[in-house]
Amino acid sequence: MQRYRRGNSILFIKTDEIFAELTSLLAVESRKTVVLWALGLAEETVNELACQYPDEERPRVALSAARSWAAGKIKMPEARPAILACHAAARDMPNEAAVLYCHAVGQACSVVHTVGHALGYPSYELTAIARVAGVFDCREQIETRIHEYIEWLYYWRAHTCDYPDWAKFLR
Repeated sequence: MQRYRRGNSILFIKTDEIFAELTSLLAVESRKTVVLWALGLAEETVNELACQYPDEERPRVALSAARSWAAGKIKMPEARPAILACHAAARDMPNEAAVLYCHAVGQACSVVHTVGHALGYPSYELTAIARVAGVFDCREQIETRIHEYIEWLYYWRAHTCDYPDWAKFLR
C-alpha cells in the first residue's frame, strides 16, 4: 500500500480499482437509491459509534438531519451544520478508527447534497477497517465489505419505492 507507506491518512480513493464495479453501479443508479444506500450505511456506523461512545450524539444528529433533508422536512442550511458537526466530532474521538467512522458518516450524509460524496463513506470506512485489521492483513475484509456495498446498493434499488417522502430536489 503505497499510500500507507507515504503516511496518507486515507488509504482508499474513488479512482482506486477496488471501487470500479461500485463506481459503475453508482453511476447508473437513481439519486434516491444512492441516498438511501449512503444513509443506510451511515446508520450501521452511527449505531456502532453509539455503542462505543454513547455520549457522542453528533453522528446520530447528522444522520437524522440528512434523513429529514432528503424527506423535504428541512432545508440544506439546517442540515449542513449537523453534518459539519459530525466531521468535527472526529477531532474529539479517542482513536483513529472512530475518527474515520465520524468522517464516513459525514460523507454519507452529504450524499443528499450531491452523489459526488457517495464514495466518501467507503473511502473512510475501508481505511478504518485496514487500520484496525492491519494494512497488510485486511484484504479479505476489504473485499467482503466492497461486496456488501454492492449488495446494499441492489437492496436499496429494490426498496426505493418504500420511501414516498422526498424533497422536491430529489423527486
